[in-house]
Amino acid sequence: MLTESMDSAQTQRVMIVEDDERLASLTADYLQSNGLHVEVIGDGSEAIRAIVEKQPDIVVLDLMLPGADGLEVCKAVRDKYQKPILMLTARTDDVDQVLGLEMGADDYVAKPVKPRVLLARIRALLRRTDSTEEQAETANAENANRLEFGDLVIDNSAREVWLKDEPVDLTSAEYDLLWLLASNAGTILSREEIFERLRGIQYDGQDRSIDVRVSRIRPKVGDDPMNPRRIKTVRSKGYLFVKDLS
Repeated sequence: MLTESMDSAQTQRVMIVEDDERLASLTADYLQSNGLHVEVIGDGSEAIRAIVEKQPDIVVLDLMLPGADGLEVCKAVRDKYQKPILMLTARTDDVDQVLGLEMGADDYVAKPVKPRVLLARIRALLRRTDSTEEQAETANAENANRLEFGDLVIDNSAREVWLKDEPVDLTSAEYDLLWLLASNAGTILSREEIFERLRGIQYDGQDRSIDVRVSRIRPKVGDDPMNPRRIKTVRSKGYLFVKDLS
C-alpha cells in the first residue's frame, strides 16, 4: 500500500509506515489537516526503499509490519537517512523501546497514541532537527565549532566524531546528545534539561532513551561502560562530561 496526500505549499514531509490501513488513513488525515505533507506505506520492505530514496523530514515507523519489521527497517536505513525516526511500540514492552533506540530510532510513542500527542511528538522532533541544522549552518559560517578532548575530536560543522584518528559511527540522536554533553563539559546536565534541549518536551520521569543513548555512546568514544570516566552518571543529578581525564 502506498498513499500520498499532496500539497505543494507544505514543506515538512511525514512518512507513516503502518500496515493498518484504517489507522494509517485516519492518522494521515489528522496530520494533513495540521499542515503536514503525509505519505503512507504499509510494507516494511517497500519502506526501506522509499525512506532512502525520498528522504522525508520524519518517519513514523510501526514496529509490526509485513515484509520487514520496524526494527529491520530502522537498522537498514539508519546510515543512509539522518533525519528523525519516531518508533511506535507496544504500551508495556520496554524491550521493544530499547531495541528501537539501539537500532537508531530518535524517539518512541506507545500505542495506542492519541493523534494530538503524536502530532506534538512529531513537531518536537522537527523543531530539534531545524535547530540542529541552524546550529550547523552557524558553525560552518564561523568555522569554529570543534571540540578536542585528547584523542577525541568532535566537529560540529561536519557533525563528525573521531577517536584516535578513526571515525566514530553515531546515529543523529547519539551525536546530538554527545555534542550537548561535550559542549557543556564540566557541567552536570539533568535529564530534565537534556530532554527539553534535545527533544523540546518535558521529561516524564519514565523515559529511558537518554540513558540508553549514553550507554551506547560511551564505548564508541573510548569510555569504559562499567567504570565510565568520560561521561559520568552523577546520582540523582544527571550526566557530566569530563574535560580532562588525566
